[in-house]
Amino acid sequence: MDKYMEMAIAEAEEGIKHGDGGPFGAVIVLDGKVIGKGHNQVLKNNDPTCHGEIMAIHDACQNIKNRDLRGAVIYTTAYPCPMCLGAILWANIEKVYYGCDLADTAAIGFRDNAFFERLKEGETSGFVKELERAECLRLYEDYRGIASRKTY
Repeated sequence: MDKYMEMAIAEAEEGIKHGDGGPFGAVIVLDGKVIGKGHNQVLKNNDPTCHGEIMAIHDACQNIKNRDLRGAVIYTTAYPCPMCLGAILWANIEKVYYGCDLADTAAIGFRDNAFFERLKEGETSGFVKELERAECLRLYEDYRGIASRKTY
C-alpha cells in the first residue's frame, strides 16, 4: 500500500473514532516529506467547511509558514468535492491522489455529485446575484492602489 495513502486512511480513521465527521482524511507531501495532514471535522467544529483536505491545507500552510504549496501533492481518501478542489487549486497543489470515487461517496450518503452537476450546468441563476457592484469595484481600486500588498 502507498505509505502516504495509508497515512490519509489513518487520519480518516482517527476522525471516525472520535466522531469528528465523515471518513475523509488527507495528507500533503512536499519533496518527500509530510507537511500537513487533516481529517473531516465538520461535526466536531459545527462547520461545513472543515473537510479533510481543507484541514490538511490549513495544517501544511501553518507548518511551512506559507500559503503557497506549489510542488506539493495531496493524498485523500475520497475524490475531492468542489470546495476542496478549489482550495487545492488556490494552494497550488500540483497533484491529487484519491481513494474512493464520487459513486463510492454517494453510496454512503454524501451528495458531492449534486454539487458537481450544479456547477457543470452553470446553475447559479437565482442563487447568485450581483449587488452594489460600483461600491465593491471601489474596494478593488483601493486594493490595487496599495503598493505593498501581496497577491495570490
